[in-house]
Amino acid sequence: QVQLVESGGGLVQAGGSLRLSCAASGSIISIESTRWFHQAPGKQREWVATISSGGSTYYVDSVKGRFTISGANAKNTVFLQMNSLKPEDTGVYYCNVVARALAAGTRDYWGQGTQVTVSS
Repeated sequence: QVQLVESGGGLVQAGGSLRLSCAASGSIISIESTRWFHQAPGKQREWVATISSGGSTYYVDSVKGRFTISGANAKNTVFLQMNSLKPEDTGVYYCNVVARALAAGTRDYWGQGTQVTVSS
């Protein structure tokens, strides 16, 4: 199995920055991709960014130029650097990993989420 621990959320003023971390542990054989999702209050969870095992990155249009996803493969940790934050970025951010694990095959896993609040 794979466990994910997110951290780095908090309260920040509009225009500020936060850096989220997603650390994967457990019986991991390989990680195929890592994604971040955002769930605003009262809304559905939405995809924000992806980093593949090869380092390719993809972003939703609303965060392009402001957010950067990066990975430290040796430590199975992925970061989401969030700059120029806006009040609409407020919500819970979830890490999702597609991983191959011992006795579990390949499947996706979710973290518990970390709260980001951007004040205007």
